[in-house]
Amino acid sequence: MSGHVKPPSGEEARKAFREYRKKSKKLDRGLVLVNTGDGKGKTTAALGVALRAIGVGWKAIVFQFLKGKWKTGEQAAADRLAPDLIVRPMGKGFTWDKDRLEEDIQAAKDAWAEAVQVINSGEYRLVVLDEINYVLSYGFLSVDEVLEVLRTRPKDVNIILTGRNAPQEIVDFADIVTEMRKVKHVYDQGVLAQRGIDF
Repeated sequence: MSGHVKPPSGEEARKAFREYRKKSKKLDRGLVLVNTGDGKGKTTAALGVALRAIGVGWKAIVFQFLKGKWKTGEQAAADRLAPDLIVRPMGKGFTWDKDRLEEDIQAAKDAWAEAVQVINSGEYRLVVLDEINYVLSYGFLSVDEVLEVLRTRPKDVNIILTGRNAPQEIVDFADIVTEMRKVKHVYDQGVLAQRGIDF
């Protein structure tokens, strides 16, 4: 059959992978990842990395800058996986009321202060700053201050920042940036967030 390529045997594939590993660069530090864009999956992808991290023996913590105290699937899962995975909902919700904007700003600052302590402690190999891009884009936190913490963090700490509208300075600094693009979503048909899929 023309154009047909025979897949490598198991041994050939293993040999090719070993060669690739020999030639690949070794990192001497943790990575900074950004999940942004208007598509679904930014937090979901970060939680997948957290699951992988605890699978290889790391401890992971997720700071949720917008989600409040309502029970989510990730919180229930973290309760089962603690102390290896911790999820900390630190926000006041997804919408801001102009009459209590100062309260929302303070909640973001409090969440960031706690996240900074945890990052600098080096106790967790993976720190997820869930939806922090929103609070950065709204000016609730200083982009320069966040960048300084990313630059000076302990070398083994990996950080994921999620949320739409990631500031360009964060994108430029990050090692890996993924933009989720919405192709189709049931929200557009008036369907609300689904338990087990969205939260």
